[in-house]
Amino acid sequence: MNLRQFSVILALAAAIFLAGCHKAPPANVAAMVNDRPVTYDEVDRIYKSQLATPGERSSEDLMQIQRLEVLRTLIENEIMRQRAEKLNLLATDSEVEAKFNELKAPYTQEEFQKQLDARKMTVPQVKEQLMRDLTVQKLINKEVTAKIAIADKEISDYYEANRAAFNRAEPTVHLAQILVTAVPEPVRNLKNDKAQNDQQAKQKVAAILAQLRQGADFSMLAENYSEDANSAPNGGDLGYLPLSAFGGSSNSDQLRKMVWSMQPGQISDVLVGDRSYRILRVISKEPAGQRELNDPRVQQTIRSGLLSRKDQLLRNAYYEVARNEAKVVNYLAMSVVESSGKSK
Repeated sequence: MNLRQFSVILALAAAIFLAGCHKAPPANVAAMVNDRPVTYDEVDRIYKSQLATPGERSSEDLMQIQRLEVLRTLIENEIMRQRAEKLNLLATDSEVEAKFNELKAPYTQEEFQKQLDARKMTVPQVKEQLMRDLTVQKLINKEVTAKIAIADKEISDYYEANRAAFNRAEPTVHLAQILVTAVPEPVRNLKNDKAQNDQQAKQKVAAILAQLRQGADFSMLAENYSEDANSAPNGGDLGYLPLSAFGGSSNSDQLRKMVWSMQPGQISDVLVGDRSYRILRVISKEPAGQRELNDPRVQQTIRSGLLSRKDQLLRNAYYEVARNEAKVVNYLAMSVVESSGKSK
């Protein structure tokens, strides 16, 4: 056997070995996270309940984009769940049940069932989702939020660098919002929750308002459900708006009167716009003039802003580190890549 023949045999042997290693993905498995599967059933259930528009047929490409986005979130949740399990931070049955009862409280049994039907979910599926959400929340609180500290020097340094920002030329109001729209388009919030039509939008915003009336945290609901991509990651925070920002039209004048009649901490009723619904919360009101560092409100504003910024930074970094340390095989993504360029 000459050298050329030997090389050919080695190449054939390698090809046979690699072909044997390229196994078909397990049935109904969209991805593997370490040794645990994420199923196509789960991907499609969430896709149909949150993204699919009744009566409309999405293009194949758009559907796959949205399914990949759903799967990405499920993979992240499974990574976080496994880390929480190792740290003994899984949500307990009693915690899940308490949260479930809190969600049900504003509705009659019939109304709650309609909410489930609209989202194509069962009670066990809702509780499973709550278990995942509460588990991730407990993990992030322990591993991220609890480790953040803001030193007095950071507050004073920020004030000196941004002194002009605390000089109000006119009265301002610090607002936050939760926005829900009837436009069927992808949205990024912690729940990846999006109303797809006007009926769903009305039901969703009514449910959110009911939870707020029951004492639920506005910022958390905004992060979870608000459909405003700019403010949702910051708990719905819109920042400080000057009085003049509310002028220019009769509707703006009415909004200005309503906002300025509200007290700090007060929540508005649902405000109806063009295919949109929003709930506003007045965080604080500030008079015109320079606000000094010794003002407790100034210190609290700076502290809250620095905490929010650090929390977002560390949370994003924590997710990336967790993803790097996990073994993930995304079969759905692989199938999309493998099918690209093939004739249909």
